[in-house]
Amino acid sequence: VDWLKFQHLNLQLTFSRINPDDFSMEHVLEEKDTCFKLNSYGIPEPQGGQLVNEEEIELAFIPLLAFDDKGNRVGYGKGYYDRFLSKCKPSIIKIGISYFSPVDKIDDMGFFDKKLDFCITPDRIYAF
Repeated sequence: VDWLKFQHLNLQLTFSRINPDDFSMEHVLEEKDTCFKLNSYGIPEPQGGQLVNEEEIELAFIPLLAFDDKGNRVGYGKGYYDRFLSKCKPSIIKIGISYFSPVDKIDDMGFFDKKLDFCITPDRIYAF
């Protein structure tokens, strides 16, 4: 995040928080005084703040468990990011973050599963 801010001085970042009741996400504009608190999964989430509509977000970093060389991804099973991405404009850039290289193939892709545009691993960046 610090590198992005250094490279793009006018960049506005949002951070997400989940609603476990309906598996949705809200997106909060980062400000100097944004405070974070761990959610029930142990993930830091912004507290309070100005909400941002999904259609205004141009790029999303997406955590995942696995991905293949076609940009298919396996998340953590709740569908938070697939629901979020379905509300975004089609041009949103989707960047996965993975500790591992791609698997050969992910077979069980569903209708609502969204493919990645890129994936960053410790060894390289994949473009799909």
